[in-house]
Amino acid sequence: QVQLVESGGGLVQAGGSLRLSCAASGSIFAIGVMGWYRQAPGKQRELVATVTGGGNTNYSDSVKGRFTISRDNAKHTVDLRMNSLKPEDTGVYYCNGDVTPIRGRRSSYWGQGTQVTVSS
Repeated sequence: QVQLVESGGGLVQAGGSLRLSCAASGSIFAIGVMGWYRQAPGKQRELVATVTGGGNTNYSDSVKGRFTISRDNAKHTVDLRMNSLKPEDTGVYYCNGDVTPIRGRRSSYWGQGTQVTVSS
């Protein structure tokens, strides 16, 4: 069993900062790309940022320069540091990992989501 659990969401004023964390646990052999996605009310889930095991990062244009993704391969964690938050950053943020279990095939796993609300 593999689980991804997020933490760190909450309510913040525009211009503020939040840090999201995600920890993968279970019978993990390897983790490839890890990332953060978000879903605003009435909208589709969208990519926020991803990071490879080697540390290569990718960001959506809307968060470039404001958000920073990082990971700890030994701990199977991925963080998202969000600065200069805007009301349009509001949504449920989901952690995702491309995980190969000790037994089984590589699959994409999702966390349960954490709410981020940015007030104007």
